[in-house]
Amino acid sequence: MSNKIIAVSWRKLHQYFLSVGCRLSRTKGDHLIYERKDLLRPVVIPKDREIPVFIIKNNLRILGISHEEYIRGIKKAPAKDESIKGSFS
Repeated sequence: MSNKIIAVSWRKLHQYFLSVGCRLSRTKGDHLIYERKDLLRPVVIPKDREIPVFIIKNNLRILGISHEEYIRGIKKAPAKDESIKGSFS
């Protein structure tokens, strides 16, 4: 697999954010808003089929996560989370 960041589904990114200690604090429209105690600002993703690379990179910068660390972690994240399926289908 490549070490290049590619677009992923919002469900996969949701799982990744949970794995790095973020919690889904709220939704606003079709956006998911995550918080973590050490962050100065929330991490926000749209509930799109694929999250564009520029949004992923911006959120990684907010989280202080390197591209390499993200690539390793996203490979382990499951594709979807059944606990939010009913709320966001």
